[in-house]
Amino acid sequence: MTNSSQKIPFWSDPSKRSIAFQLLALIAISSFGYYLYRNAQFNLAKQNIATGFGFLNLEAGFDIADSPIEYWSDDPYWKALVVGVLNTFKVAFIGNFFAILFGTVMGIVLLSKNWLASKLAKSYVEVVRNIPLLLQLFFWYAIFADIFPGVRDALNPIGNIFVSQRGIVFPVFAEHPVWKYVWIAIFASSIISYFIRKSILKRREETGKTVNYRIPVLLTMIILPLITWAIGGAPTEITSPEMGGFNFRGGYTISPELVALMIGLIVYTSAFIAEIVRAGILSVSHGQWEASESLGITKNQTMALVVLPQALRVIIPPVTSQILNLTKNSSLAVAIGFADFVSVANTTMNQTGQAIECVLLIMGVYLIFSLSTSLFMNWYNKKIALVER
Repeated sequence: MTNSSQKIPFWSDPSKRSIAFQLLALIAISSFGYYLYRNAQFNLAKQNIATGFGFLNLEAGFDIADSPIEYWSDDPYWKALVVGVLNTFKVAFIGNFFAILFGTVMGIVLLSKNWLASKLAKSYVEVVRNIPLLLQLFFWYAIFADIFPGVRDALNPIGNIFVSQRGIVFPVFAEHPVWKYVWIAIFASSIISYFIRKSILKRREETGKTVNYRIPVLLTMIILPLITWAIGGAPTEITSPEMGGFNFRGGYTISPELVALMIGLIVYTSAFIAEIVRAGILSVSHGQWEASESLGITKNQTMALVVLPQALRVIIPPVTSQILNLTKNSSLAVAIGFADFVSVANTTMNQTGQAIECVLLIMGVYLIFSLSTSLFMNWYNKKIALVER
């Protein structure tokens, strides 16, 4: 019998040995997890603390100032937690949008040939990045709490817009059922506009004919919501803020906690994004600028149509990390009193004693936010990646 036909001993086969080690590691981790679970169950039972998520149907008993949906203190805990999730999503969505926008602008300014502009941008980036975010949140909140005047002496920078220690108040359209459908129409028209633009660009690539997609996209974005508004009765009533008692009545109020949180997160995250954008632009060969200049393309067009599209392959991965960071940093809202998911879950935990369940909910919500963001950004990164022909 030759050596090749001899059976290799189990512990001498690397593939089989690695499988065995992985199984042993899995058993050890599972055993440790089961031990923690049994230990927690024993201690909770010893202290007469009920387990499970049945508490979610109990009356919450606390108010939430910043609620995007109708909520009262006698609503159940699950609805209070939904308000917290919506508040966290609102902060993450708006914050990331403006952080990317402002960070991109600052990243371009960092490379400006204007000495003053580039130095100011660099000073902004260096200062903001080296001050802890929590201190920045305290700073912005202190502006409203200590510097801005009270309600009766509120600042009135323009029109019926007022700024005071209670936040920012401004006129809005009065409540009407049609506005809900108008927002749905805006969302639907955005999707339709995307496919219209995609179709026109594809046709331009196939035929070589220059077709302006902006006009049909703009008309779609305007006409569908406008038709929805007209069918719903075309309401035009506006509710403006008026002083009544110790606070404003009417209008829409953005609380100082939300304003401070948004400014702090946007300013802090945009400083990191600015450095990422600067590095991405510098990664593009200088020959691209020279080639564009030789074709008579302006510098603004070169930046928008040539350089930035190529720089995105370098910019997108680290920007994804910054988007996730802003979303997770929004949990610092509890420090300045904004009712995000962590704040609402902490209140729920203190009132019910269901610490394990509430911590699991916090972990689950942020895990969903992080995974969904990563999936979308990975899809977008593959979509805009350069493909060699």
